[in-house]
Amino acid sequence: MMTIRTATSNMKVGTDNKNTHRSIVMVLLCALCVLVYGVTLPSRPNKTASEKRVYLVHADELWYDRWQNNDAQVLRGKVEFEHDGAHLYCDSANFFEASNSFEAWGHVRMIQGDTLSLTSDYGYYDGNNKSMEAKIFSSDRQVVLRNRATTLYTDTLYFDRIDNMGYYNEGGKLVDKTTTLTSVHGEYHTDTKDAFFTENVKMVDKNSTLLTDTLAYNTRSKIANILGPSNIYSGTSHIYSELGYYNTDKEQAQLLKRSRLQNEGRTLVGDSIWYDGKTGVSEAFVNVVYEDSVNHNGLLCNYGYYDDVNGYAMSTDSAVAMDFSQRDTLYIHADTFKVYTFNINTDSVYREMHAYNKVRAYRADVQAVCDSMVYVSKDSCLTMYRDPIVWNLNQQLLGEVIQVFMKDSVVDHAYVHNQAFSAEKLSEKDLFNQVSSKDMFAFFQKGEIHEARAVDNVLVVYYPVDESDSTYQGLISLETSELRMLMENRKLSSIWAPKSDGVMYPMSQIPPQKRFLEGFYWFEDVRPTSKDDIFIWRPKKPGTELKTQKRKVSLKDKGKSL
Repeated sequence: MMTIRTATSNMKVGTDNKNTHRSIVMVLLCALCVLVYGVTLPSRPNKTASEKRVYLVHADELWYDRWQNNDAQVLRGKVEFEHDGAHLYCDSANFFEASNSFEAWGHVRMIQGDTLSLTSDYGYYDGNNKSMEAKIFSSDRQVVLRNRATTLYTDTLYFDRIDNMGYYNEGGKLVDKTTTLTSVHGEYHTDTKDAFFTENVKMVDKNSTLLTDTLAYNTRSKIANILGPSNIYSGTSHIYSELGYYNTDKEQAQLLKRSRLQNEGRTLVGDSIWYDGKTGVSEAFVNVVYEDSVNHNGLLCNYGYYDDVNGYAMSTDSAVAMDFSQRDTLYIHADTFKVYTFNINTDSVYREMHAYNKVRAYRADVQAVCDSMVYVSKDSCLTMYRDPIVWNLNQQLLGEVIQVFMKDSVVDHAYVHNQAFSAEKLSEKDLFNQVSSKDMFAFFQKGEIHEARAVDNVLVVYYPVDESDSTYQGLISLETSELRMLMENRKLSSIWAPKSDGVMYPMSQIPPQKRFLEGFYWFEDVRPTSKDDIFIWRPKKPGTELKTQKRKVSLKDKGKSL
């Protein structure tokens, strides 16, 4: 049974029997309604200005004294209010009917439709602003706002029903199906599903953690917008970005403003980066910089593509591959670089790098040009195709195909296939030591050449030096089937050849036609001069290109093909 207690003052009784009788009747009617229904409630008008009023639906007990409790109606037991589609429940309340507001204590709960609920220990509701302040008084509980599959936890929550927004300023947590976000300040819009977080923001997803100071997140689209310096950690990967977005459901990210990806010594930076965590595909755009500190190499380009699942990579648009393994950096430019991985996720995995169209390379001590290049990690072999030329200081080497074999990132040996031609520019003008043959081999020790061989149809033009005065003694013109040259400290120490035909001409009697072997040309105009010059393609002059020769098949080779 509900009890109503009222207190009045300055009541006039006995002067007007008619009025007194009417008052007694009204009191009796009110008491009768209380006995039968609990609290006497006015019927609610339809579609009038009073529709915005807060209505008391039920309370087990009501007490009112206009001179106490700030003119509040004191309510206890199963209190229920209704306001503009929302129902609010609590154990007790102070109802300020004049200001259209109330304070609520104990098991405070607001229900709006079937999609939103708010629970707390205390709540203050303002019907004029349609806003509620919710708090808790115990450290083991929190204010809880639920909206479909999204739940917000905090100690103090402010909820605005006009803007459909809840916000907190003293720390809170937002949780949906797979994502948890915590921050000092946050707000959540129940209609648009947009959430905004600032200060010590942490987002934990299935496979990643994001740390930042400013973040926007939509619980419907699952998209987190990065709005300031942010760090994303996933396994061994680390992403730094100041602007971009991340779809937690699709595991896709679009990162802008020179974002950076790091993983086990590898770093990728670009004006913008696209990443798909499910497919393992990433793309980088404009001013892309890739660096591998473990393998001492890197890459520059304006577009890069990488498929982590299949181990495939491609880069183009001002692409430059770099090798830092030696004292000086080697820069290689090509129209396009591609990397293929074979036997991936096995012990026999190896990779091939293809560089093609207008390849140019520069390092302080070595330069090279060719049409295309392939590097195979399985045998550490670098192969140059179509008019390759290599320069080392004052030496020039060319052929139809040049292969360089590496060992521990240092040249071990090299092989020049067909139309091999080696030239050395001497200190005196227009003097060149020259060797031409079908094939050539070079062997290195600690990165320096110590032996060179020329095989099959070997032709030589050589200027010996008088060691006493460092003058040239003359020109040796030699023809043989094989030539071996031993080097010490990059200087020729000895030469060996089998039976050969040769002539030595004094310097003053050298026939002009003997100065240069057939096919000789010093390609100084083609040679890269700096790391910036590798972008400028300068082809050989007409008539100086190598012409593919038809080779006779020996009886030995015929026997192999039978």
